[in-house]
Amino acid sequence: MAAKMDSETIHAELRAEILHGTHRPGTAFKEVALAGRFGVSRTPVREALGRLQQEGLLERGTRGLQVRDITPEQLMQVYDLRILLEGQAALEAASARTEMDLIRLEGLVERDRALQEPDDLTRLQTNIEFHSALWTAAHNPILKDLLDRLATHQIHAPSSTLSIGSRWADSLDEHAGMVRLIRDRDGAAAQDAMRGHMGEARKIRLSLFGRIGLPHG
Repeated sequence: MAAKMDSETIHAELRAEILHGTHRPGTAFKEVALAGRFGVSRTPVREALGRLQQEGLLERGTRGLQVRDITPEQLMQVYDLRILLEGQAALEAASARTEMDLIRLEGLVERDRALQEPDDLTRLQTNIEFHSALWTAAHNPILKDLLDRLATHQIHAPSSTLSIGSRWADSLDEHAGMVRLIRDRDGAAAQDAMRGHMGEARKIRLSLFGRIGLPHG
């Protein structure tokens, strides 16, 4: 007989599903239904949902806890903070990176270049994997924690900027350029490149809001 799942395992599974876009904003998370799904009592489910709410992935709505929505204003605030913090991560990665960090980053760029017309969700997932690897290369756990938290706020944007025009290919070229600068330990240039990279994403997002009348996610 399989062991019952604990709150930690339930939390991890639900968190991954939310971050991968399995549940859209407004999706209700019901204790009874989840307890039945995982074959447990409501107690570990309640604990897992409480953690997800603390992390900002769930919010209290009319139907109880539901997947959090994000307003256009909040999304732009996330971009502004990421421009600053991601630039700092690139700066620190240039001096702190190890050879294994570089192998990981270069491997992710090669993997993404090999994808054949990936769908929007794949682009989102692979993009955050690259950025997360770069944050790790900075070897600053406080900075990485802050960026991880910001990324959870951005996961439910209405659509990905990576699917607009040539942005996917351009973004991969920018990723490759940043990795080269980090390999060369050119921190100032890596910081500028990252800020430009995130600034372009912010500009595209603003243009999308302008086209569709500032929708909510």
